[in-house]
Amino acid sequence: MARQYSLHRHPQVRIDYAAELNPQQLAAVQAPPGPALVIAGAGSGKTRTLTYRVAYLLENGISPSNILLLTFTNKASREMLERVESLLPDRTAGLWGGTFHSIGNRILRRHAEAAGYRSGFSIMDREDQADLLNAVIASQGISTKKSKDAPKEKRFPKGEVVADILSYALNTGLPLEEVLAQKYPHFIEYQAQLELVDRDYGQRKKAANALDFDDLLVQPLRLLENNEEIARFFRAQFQFILVDEYQDTNRLQAEFIDILARDHKNVMVVGDDAQSIYSWRGANFQNILEFPKRYPGATVYKIETNYRSIPEVLEVANAAISANLRQFEKHLQPARSASGVKPALVALENANDQARFVTQRIEELRESGADLRQIAVLYRAHYHSMELQMELTRAGLPFSITSGLRFFEQAHVKDVAAFLKFVVNPRDEVAFKRMARLLQGVGERSAAQLWAAVEKGVSARGGLPGSFYGLLMPEKPLKIPAKAEKEWKQLAHTLDEIAPGGIPRAPAEMLSGVIEAMYGDYLAAKFPNAEARSEDLNTLANYARQYREPAEFLDQLALMTGLDTEETRPEADAEAVTLSSVHQAKGLEWRYVFVIWMADGMFPTARSLEDEDAIEEERRLFYVAVTRAEDELYLTYPLLRLNAAYGEMIQRPSRFLEEIPKDRLEEWQVM
Repeated sequence: MARQYSLHRHPQVRIDYAAELNPQQLAAVQAPPGPALVIAGAGSGKTRTLTYRVAYLLENGISPSNILLLTFTNKASREMLERVESLLPDRTAGLWGGTFHSIGNRILRRHAEAAGYRSGFSIMDREDQADLLNAVIASQGISTKKSKDAPKEKRFPKGEVVADILSYALNTGLPLEEVLAQKYPHFIEYQAQLELVDRDYGQRKKAANALDFDDLLVQPLRLLENNEEIARFFRAQFQFILVDEYQDTNRLQAEFIDILARDHKNVMVVGDDAQSIYSWRGANFQNILEFPKRYPGATVYKIETNYRSIPEVLEVANAAISANLRQFEKHLQPARSASGVKPALVALENANDQARFVTQRIEELRESGADLRQIAVLYRAHYHSMELQMELTRAGLPFSITSGLRFFEQAHVKDVAAFLKFVVNPRDEVAFKRMARLLQGVGERSAAQLWAAVEKGVSARGGLPGSFYGLLMPEKPLKIPAKAEKEWKQLAHTLDEIAPGGIPRAPAEMLSGVIEAMYGDYLAAKFPNAEARSEDLNTLANYARQYREPAEFLDQLALMTGLDTEETRPEADAEAVTLSSVHQAKGLEWRYVFVIWMADGMFPTARSLEDEDAIEEERRLFYVAVTRAEDELYLTYPLLRLNAAYGEMIQRPSRFLEEIPKDRLEEWQVM
């Protein structure tokens, strides 16, 4: 007789949704089938709402395999699926959840041949993509000589920059000509060559059976558009589609959702139009704004209870966003009690005083028991943090930077500094080689060979070159790589301009001269974020105005990139203040938040002031900054700003500050 053995069955979990959710969240979670737009305000529990929506569908008999959850990061997808699993153990197997790119990849893996690829195709990362584009550019023999109509010689963009140009065109659906005019005017003259590069790049990818990241959006969409049988299969499978951060979707992502939801329209998108801040990378604000038009009959749910911030902060946030005309009206309601502490509005005399104020206030918060990990300083652009990084370093306060390297450690800052180092000390081998490697065709070996020749010339002149042009262009010509001949001559002229007769000019003048004569074009061709790096260099030139002696300025740079920073460089997970651009702070929160450089031309940026759409996005960015604060918020700006060309300039407060009723802020007068 067979032995009997009983399996222990997990009891069926029934979630008490009304007890777990507030009324607005509950309405969205229990929404009937059909299109739905959930406007989830900052700190209102967006992730919680999506998680419980998935659980609600599962509890109501929807198979996991019939649910598609689309997110923008693997972390967000993993977090939501783990939460659902904790609510309903062993009930999520088969659920499709992931980023748009990962879901696109899964579809292509299943139907590679139908999409025009062989099974086992490769996926190129950004470095692979740039390498292949550089190979295409080289194979075409594209000249970097100026065109007949070009005002001055420009470099053809490197593969990494070309990748950004082509990617933006793909994700927005804009023609290349328009993309160049709007975002990359520096390269308009190269439109024809870029179109050829794009064509050959596509052919090389196909021959290699390889896809880049954009292909993981483009190719699945084309597959579904061109193969009705496959499209029908996935439409039948994904009966319920949920989308996180819908305000960040681009054209391709929105169309991907549309084609999958075409028959049943059971699509719920969750997001916050007031936090749509990524147009620069192709996100289309119209997607969320016009969702009710895209899906007639869509129900709009609003979740407005904020669990993060004190009421005083939320009053500022609500006032900040209210000036935007194109939005879904909402009013964040606090779940927390009032603290009696209004956000502070602090005007300082200049950028150095602003840095000193923020540093001193952080020290006071620390002394009162605050953990530095609960303090953040946010800014519109990375270069806004330069003075603060210096002041925090002097104070010995550890800080971490989420928006990039420390200011003085960035490649472009070191590049331009090399020019100054060399004219101050013509025996500086490292500075010379760094400067030489910026030229086309000059690598480590040729830089070393050039240095050997130049060093002999310096020694022969007793260390004083007199004329740098004569040093670099002697009667017996140096062996210059063919590609670098014109730039080498330009380098010689530039060094003579910044140090006539071998005597260095003032640091600010030299920096401006290097940027204008040589480095500006290099920057545009080399780096995808050339505009931000250019702003860094302008800030460096402005900062340099306070120094007359080049050696003193260079000493300060060396100290800020050397041993002085070791004490303030935190270990992983160590206690440290966070310095971050507002873009990279989205989704995060801190007890104490400082938003610095709140002046017109800085936040909002100067280039946005004449464009209403751009101003509205800047205002949304300010709203994001304000809503990162839990307990205390400080809004600061300097009254004066150094300008490399004009000296000190008076700044007006950001227009966003003027839109906030005065009684919502407490003005601090700093002595």
